[in-house]
This record gives sequence, C-alpha cells and structure tokens, in this order.
Amino acid sequence: MSEAKTGRRLLALKEIFLRDTDENKQFSIKELVEKLKIEIPECTADAKTVKRYIQTLRATGFDIIENVEKYGEIYYSHQDRLFESYQLRLLIDPILSARFITEEEKKNIVKNVKKLTSKHVAKTLPDPIVYQQSINQDYQLIKLHIDKIHKAISESKMITFQYGDFDIHKQFQLRHNAKNYQIKPFALIWESDFYYLIGEDIDQSPESNPRNYRLDRMRNVIVTENRFVKKQQDISTYVHNSFHMFGGEDQWITLQFTLNQLVLNGVIDKFGIDADIRKGENNTFILKAKAKQSMGLKGWILGWGSYVKVLSPTSLVQEINKEIEKMAATYKE
Repeated sequence: MSEAKTGRRLLALKEIFLRDTDENKQFSIKELVEKLKIEIPECTADAKTVKRYIQTLRATGFDIIENVEKYGEIYYSHQDRLFESYQLRLLIDPILSARFITEEEKKNIVKNVKKLTSKHVAKTLPDPIVYQQSINQDYQLIKLHIDKIHKAISESKMITFQYGDFDIHKQFQLRHNAKNYQIKPFALIWESDFYYLIGEDIDQSPESNPRNYRLDRMRNVIVTENRFVKKQQDISTYVHNSFHMFGGEDQWITLQFTLNQLVLNGVIDKFGIDADIRKGENNTFILKAKAKQSMGLKGWILGWGSYVKVLSPTSLVQEINKEIEKMAATYKE
C-alpha cells in the first residue's frame, strides 16, 4: 500500500477519534472499520489494519483510551482535549453576549470553537440563535481596528485616528473638528459590552493619562512608524477604578450604604472581595475606595438612590447634591 493511502487513512481515523469520541462515546474496532469506510469509501482496511493504525497514532503522541467492557469487548476513544467543556462555555458565552459582534460572525466563531471538541459535546454548547443582541453595524470596522491596534501594541508603534459620536439624527460626527488623536497604545480590553483602547495621548498632561477610547467610535486608524518606549502600566487598576469606562482623576471616596444584601452584593461585585468595607452605625456599612471622579461614578452612585450617601470628598458630595436638585426640579416642571 502506498504511503499516501496509509497517511490518508491515518488522518481520517484521527479525525474520527477527535470528532466522534470523548469520555462518554467510544467505538469498537468493528465500528471504527465501518466509520473509516464511510470516511473513505474505497478503503479496504480490516480490523487488523485499524489496530495497527491505532498503534501508529499512539506512537505519534495521540492519546487513545482503551476500555474493556462486558464480555471482554474492547472499545477505543480519544479524551484528551485542549479545553474542558466548561472552558469552551467560558469562551462561547462572552462571544454570544457581545453586542458589537454581528450575528453572522458569532455563528462563524462558535462553529470554529465547537471544532475543539467532539460533536457530542459540541451539541451541548449554546448556539447563536439563543442570543439576539448584536446592535453594532460597524463590526467590519471594529475588526480592522482590532488587527491594526493589536499590531501597534506588539510593535510599540504610535497610532493616529479620529474620534466621534452619533448625533440626534443618528449621523456620525467627528469630535474636535476632525482632529487626529496621537496615541501610544498600551492595551485592548473588553469592558461593558464594548472594546476599548487604553493608551497615552501625547497632547495631554501626565495627570490626564492614560485614557481610553471605544473602538467603534474610531475612524481612520493608522499605525505610524513612530515607536515609543513601553512603560509598565497598571491597566487592571485603571479599569477597576473606572465606572463604565469614563475617564477622570483618581480620588479617594467614602460612601455609606444601607446594609442590604443586594446592595452589599453590588458593591462587592464592583470593588471586589478585598474592598475596604466595614460595619457602620444604624444598619449601614462604609466603603472607602479609590475611583475616577467622572460622570460614570456619579451615575453609579445615583443608581443606588436612597441606599447610598456620599461622605467624602466634599466636592463629590456637592456634585451629587446638585444633580439630585436638578432631578427633582425636572419632575416638578
């Protein structure tokens, strides 16, 4: 038999093991012979040949489990996967829930992820049809931005782009007279259903950096040939101190919350289990944390309504009071 035919059969048998077997699904030699003939109709392999192929695959490092069942019949399966089922679920769920990815792209990505396991396990994983959340019509643009910015980050090259928003007529308008932002890109992150670039704007002061920009609001992204020296950046702290990715100056805040389990859960979800939380008086608890002073922070605080009271800093107390007065006046009109 030619090496080409043998190689083809070996690859086909390996694919059968990868696609059709797992810890819950195994085949006898007879079943493997039949499946190999379905894969390659002209195949004349018999049980002895398939056993030899199994030995060859094992010799290459491909793991094949052998189980002796009732009446001494031997069954074979491949159970060694790059990912456990729960890990595949962890990969798929964020993709399906991402609002900026189109439904078509979700189908393609999930289809490819499911190839990392057997078809039996793949059937248990969620399909895009369960989710209908894609809202972004600029996904093709975002894909290009991700590729360009990823390259710029890896090569420490500055990028330029224009930035904008949608107006009341749903027309995209560039900010600051269509100026070109000049940025040293540090990281790409996925936060609150959107992709963000975190980087340093060379036109801004050190106190105002780093800054973040939503990829779907960028236009005309260009990777320049200007290189920059990478500095150690604590991106995780930057994201942790932000609220809905609004920028601002870091400042210590002290908040008093009603000791309600739902409220406590929400605070811990945001600030983490190691947050500075202590029991207060009259059925309250006190949170002390560093956060960015921004619209995002004020919105988060106001969202708790009467369950929270700002104790410090004074400037934040005043801003919240003004916002509450404006809200009250709005409903009195």
